[in-house]
Amino acid sequence: MLDATDTDGLTVGHVSTHLGVTVRALHHWDDIGLARPSLRTTAGYRLYTAGDLELLQRIVVYREVGLGLDGIRAVLDGSGTDVAAALRGQRTQVAERIDRLQELSVGLDRMIDAHERGLLLTVEQQVAIFGPQWDPDWPAQARQRYGDTEQWQQFAERSASRSPEQWQAIADTLADFDRALGDAMDSGVTPGSPEASQLVERHREVFTSSYFPLTRQMQVCLGRMFEADPEFAAHYDGIRAGLATWFRQSIDASARAHSIDPDTATWQ
Repeated sequence: MLDATDTDGLTVGHVSTHLGVTVRALHHWDDIGLARPSLRTTAGYRLYTAGDLELLQRIVVYREVGLGLDGIRAVLDGSGTDVAAALRGQRTQVAERIDRLQELSVGLDRMIDAHERGLLLTVEQQVAIFGPQWDPDWPAQARQRYGDTEQWQQFAERSASRSPEQWQAIADTLADFDRALGDAMDSGVTPGSPEASQLVERHREVFTSSYFPLTRQMQVCLGRMFEADPEFAAHYDGIRAGLATWFRQSIDASARAHSIDPDTATWQ
């Protein structure tokens, strides 16, 4: 046990170790007049007495329950302060912080799930939102393929905060865009024309708002995949025969108009 008498004071280092507070904190409390040592050595070093230790222990207790130094001073000085009322107020603040931390914990859980799963939707919700052609394994496959990329992280961050209703709105927007592609092809719109270029820009906007920021170079890479990947090609060609190639050609033509060579474009 640490002991101090009114004649034999304890150094700042001893008190710091005993109470579990830093020497800097003890110096600060002395400087602001909250807890000044009763003794000093001839060299001016602080020495704390038994009475000083009792006061410091009270400060530590009140600090641990979250009272600020001004609140602690008011309690210690009396100053008409109702200690129980002050502690009740502190308890209210602690309860509010606990509620906030619980909310943060839920948010962290969703963020972790989004990074690991991509979509925070049940299989039934995915099929209902994205249609019967949707494969619930696609998010897991995408995570396995792209999980270490910045774009997957951006997608996961967005996905963590989205509700099924928000995903439905995104699915509706994408469906509207697909219909616009098919209508343009039926109308004889040619790749490289102003109408086709507008659709390419619309695709970038829709994709960026739905998933992650899409650069023109990235869009070129997606256009290649839309045409070459059997599942993507089947999707677009299911809208209109040859639409996958038409869309890729439109993306390439738009890229060239922006001084990008689609033959050498990379994912950047």
